[in-house]
Amino acid sequence: MRWTYCLFAVGFSVGVTLLPVQAQEKPATGFISKVFKNADGSESPYVVFVPHSYDGTKDYPVILFLHGSGESRGGKKMPVDVGIGPAIKTREKTFPFITVFPQSEKRTWKADSEDGRRAIAILDATLQEYKIDPKRQILTGLSMGGYGTWSLAAAYPDRWAAIVPICGGGNPEDAAKIKDIPCWCFHGQDDNAVKVERSREMIAALEKAGGQPRYIEYRWVGHDSWDPAYATNQLYDWMLRQSKK
Repeated sequence: MRWTYCLFAVGFSVGVTLLPVQAQEKPATGFISKVFKNADGSESPYVVFVPHSYDGTKDYPVILFLHGSGESRGGKKMPVDVGIGPAIKTREKTFPFITVFPQSEKRTWKADSEDGRRAIAILDATLQEYKIDPKRQILTGLSMGGYGTWSLAAAYPDRWAAIVPICGGGNPEDAAKIKDIPCWCFHGQDDNAVKVERSREMIAALEKAGGQPRYIEYRWVGHDSWDPAYATNQLYDWMLRQSKK
């Protein structure tokens, strides 16, 4: 407990008294469970990772992470259990991004779906709750979330500082809308759940539209290409360099 001095005058004399002042509490950090209240009164759980260095005095970049179908509500695993969540845990003390983990309730992240709109609303709520640089919003997801990344990028092309779709697919006709968003895409050659051609055609469409996406295709890797992708330290260095002009 700190103490502060308070001066007061009585007649011609000056007295000093000590008043206790509570030290400001450090904001909670780490993986924090939260609840989003929908317009109909229902509640949707989500998680926010807050960097251990966060003290509310400076703006942080933010990542919106879209999980795969297996982590949807009712699944055996939670959104933080697969993909970027485990990657954060291996570098938790130094991970520099506020990261938002919404959970799909109807197994889709399409931009025009209830789940897609809720993901954006949860991100907006996080921007209001924490000190975040609005020019450094990054979108990423795997499998179903990879599809969602392409979809939300096309629906909100002016929002994202960068996108990182992993083993998903999108609409090549959207390439002109998103060609200027820095993109780093990952896929496994032996993916039998989402064919590698889905990423190849999006990368080709971006390049044809004038974009300069990065693309890594893993040989002898199946659907779980998110494991080596999110283990790539250079990915986070690249993310830190991205900011909307």
